[in-house]
Amino acid sequence: MIERVIHCTKRPVVILGVTGTVGQRFVEYLADHPWFEIAAVMASERSVGRPVDEARRWLLPDGPPASVGRMTILPMDPAVIDVDDDGVRPIAFSALPADVARDVEPAFAEAGYAVFSNASTFRYDEDVPLLIPEVNADHAALLALQRQRRGWGGFIVTNPNCTATGIAMALKPLDDAFGVRRVFATTMQAISGAGYPGTSSLDILDNVIPLIPGEEEKIDRELRLLLGEMQNGRVVEADVVVSAQANRVPVVDGHTICLSLGLERPASAEEAVAVLASFRGEDFVRGLPSAPKRPIVVRTEDDRPQPRIDRSAGCGMAVSVGRVRRCPLLDLRMVVVVHNTVRGAAWGSVLNAETLVESGYVT
Repeated sequence: MIERVIHCTKRPVVILGVTGTVGQRFVEYLADHPWFEIAAVMASERSVGRPVDEARRWLLPDGPPASVGRMTILPMDPAVIDVDDDGVRPIAFSALPADVARDVEPAFAEAGYAVFSNASTFRYDEDVPLLIPEVNADHAALLALQRQRRGWGGFIVTNPNCTATGIAMALKPLDDAFGVRRVFATTMQAISGAGYPGTSSLDILDNVIPLIPGEEEKIDRELRLLLGEMQNGRVVEADVVVSAQANRVPVVDGHTICLSLGLERPASAEEAVAVLASFRGEDFVRGLPSAPKRPIVVRTEDDRPQPRIDRSAGCGMAVSVGRVRRCPLLDLRMVVVVHNTVRGAAWGSVLNAETLVESGYVT
């Protein structure tokens, strides 16, 4: 039974899991998006039937825009809405936990939606693109395999783990120029990465927690996928050895990563800085609404980047890299800062959607 018929002047989008931290970020970014219009918001049964501004404590500095705050939260079922879209494929942005995404996201893809997911559920499926547009936009070609295998009217595209996003963006230009073969990464990850209410204050204050379950494995697998190459319609993982150690630290937003890199071809620190500073990614990505002018911001100060100062570079969509220097064990070492809830989450998904609209995958 159809509950609502929605009319949109822009491309209609649905937010799945609107009450969570990432869902609220989606609302923040999409409320005034030049291409997309929030047509419906959905969440779990405990929030269904309530207005957005009454369903959950709003965690961002400003409350939801009035137009969204008044929206009634619908159940996560594509059958409850009918988008009057003149043949335009609707988009669903998923901020769902991995266990919930397992059933909900395929239902929307089967119903014809282009699903852009933050969840880890389908990241490692052979036919699901794991995308960072400036790094591996060509991996969207996996959608041909996905359609062939699954017979969906729509599809699922995922964005990576927030820490892997920052590392991959820093590695991409260096890999293209010199070949990255070994990566040693020590992460200092913000508490917002644990969601809300997240880590107990008694655990994190005056402390560093040297374990984030599953994080090190995600960094390893996802870096090899993101730096991999398309061959015969599939991704061949990059030949790179990754050793990661993940730590939770008492910083609100912004993950910091210390990297040591082993290269295939020798490079000085000055050569690496020049390559990083000149990196822009694919030409067609640069002009998209959510794309930063410079995906990588190189800091030359002795004590930068720092999360409190640098996490909002490029409105949070740029990765900051500094302290690039020779490494006595491998070849190069550096420090990277990425905004985990912006580039590493909601806004990364929005840029993925813009990329696939621009390149014709979303028609």
